[in-house]
Amino acid sequence: MTIRIAGTGSAFPKTVVTNDDLAKVMDTSDEWISSRTGIKERRIAKDETTAGMAAEAARAALKDAGMTVQEVDLIIVGTLSADHFTPSCACEIQAELGAVNAVAFDINAACSGFMFSLHTAYAYLQSGLYKNALVLGAETLSKIMDWEDRSTCVLFGDGAGAAVVRREEEGIFVFDQGSDGVKGKVLSCKARLVNNLLVQQGHEPDYVHMDGQEVYKFAVSTVPASINKVLDKAGVSADEVAYFVLHQANIRILQSVAKRLKVSEDKFPIILDRSGNVSAATVPLLLDDMNKKGMLKRGDKIVMSGFGGGLTWGTALIEW
Repeated sequence: MTIRIAGTGSAFPKTVVTNDDLAKVMDTSDEWISSRTGIKERRIAKDETTAGMAAEAARAALKDAGMTVQEVDLIIVGTLSADHFTPSCACEIQAELGAVNAVAFDINAACSGFMFSLHTAYAYLQSGLYKNALVLGAETLSKIMDWEDRSTCVLFGDGAGAAVVRREEEGIFVFDQGSDGVKGKVLSCKARLVNNLLVQQGHEPDYVHMDGQEVYKFAVSTVPASINKVLDKAGVSADEVAYFVLHQANIRILQSVAKRLKVSEDKFPIILDRSGNVSAATVPLLLDDMNKKGMLKRGDKIVMSGFGGGLTWGTALIEW
């Protein structure tokens, strides 16, 4: 028993913010950002919400899969920037779509959120509990950025990506995932402080804090190792993989992973130049971009990998 991706979808805020736009309000430049990250622009929410973008992406994925909302058994959303503590983003999507027969919940594994959600969906479907799942990564990261911290805020964007997965008898799905909470503070954002009858700590909001060098070192060592583990499990060589669909954090990370795997960078498609880092949404956003361009062919072997806050990582080898 395995699973196969039957449809993809994506959604972005309407407003495009270029590096030149950022240079007008902070001490930075297009050359500085693009040469170090590969990012040229990103989408930033104004009136869009995490659940709203996710619902739009979900509708597109269902249409691509030729499936109705009533057929959806399971909705899992990878996000760290839901609109509410409760209800969950997944439950909001369920309500928006009218997916009355679905079970819905969120997973927070930061930039690995979509991959963790995909693996969770696989476990449910493989067990026989459900036949299909709507798996999403959705983020409104602009609301948790310190827009006076030019070293961090220029990296991120907003958006949502979705995939419909179905249980199938034949195909490939091999997964590796892991966590390293000891190093979790290198990429963090505090929640609300305790304020109650006993303790008064104020209400100062916190923003994303990142040690870029430590995150880079984590990514370039962990991701190739995870990919090799998945390939070894499947008995598949890197040469047999059509594409490596990786979390879009930084072009230098992608180049380093390609070099360590001894694989051409041509097999590492990108969307980060137009999207920035959209955390849990980047893998499904890139996957949908490739699908729309007709890059994915039936039977192609594809490696997907997410990595980031937690620290967490998740890698899958699938057959399209």
